[in-house]
Amino acid sequence: MRTLQIGVIGSAADLSYSKELEEIAEEIGEEIAKKGFVLFYGAEKDVDSLSTAAARGAKRYHGLTVGVTYGAGKKIVGSEFTDVVIPTGLGRGGGREYILALCCDTVIGINGGSGTLNEFLAAYQNDIPLIGMRGTGGTTELFIEKPFDTRRKPMYGASTPKEAVDLAEVLAREYIQRFG
Repeated sequence: MRTLQIGVIGSAADLSYSKELEEIAEEIGEEIAKKGFVLFYGAEKDVDSLSTAAARGAKRYHGLTVGVTYGAGKKIVGSEFTDVVIPTGLGRGGGREYILALCCDTVIGINGGSGTLNEFLAAYQNDIPLIGMRGTGGTTELFIEKPFDTRRKPMYGASTPKEAVDLAEVLAREYIQRFG
C-alpha cells in the first residue's frame, strides 16, 4: 500500500488563533511524521497558519511535508518546513482548496474560517474522510459529528492530536481500499 497522505487544515494567522491551537497543530504534525505519513497542507504566501504549524511539527520528526499554495510562485511562509511546494496557479479561495483536498486520503481540521470550510466541502464531495479537533472552535467546531447534508457521513471528532492521527490512519486505509 502506498504512503498515506494526511491533510491538515485550519485558520490562517489573520484569524488570531491562540498559542494553544498552534501547539495542537504542531502536535498533529508530529504524530503524522512519527507514523511515516505525508502531511499535506494549505501553504500561505503572506501569513502563518495552523496548517503551517503542523508542517513545523512534522519536520521535528523528519516528516515529509507538501504545501499546496495559490498563485504561480513557490515562495511561501514556512518554506523551511516544506519539502515540496505545489503552486496551483489558482487564487486564494479560488480553487487551491479543492486541489489540496483531492491530494488527501483524510483531512484533519483545526478551528478555521471560510478557506477551511471550502477544503472540508471539497473533501466531503469527494468522499474523503473528515476529522475535526474538538474544542478548537471555528468552522471545524460547527460540523463535528454533523453531516453537511443528508447524503454522507458526518465529520468525525477527535479530542487529542494522537486520537486524530490514529483515526486518520484507519479512515485513510478504508478510503484507499475503496478508491485507490
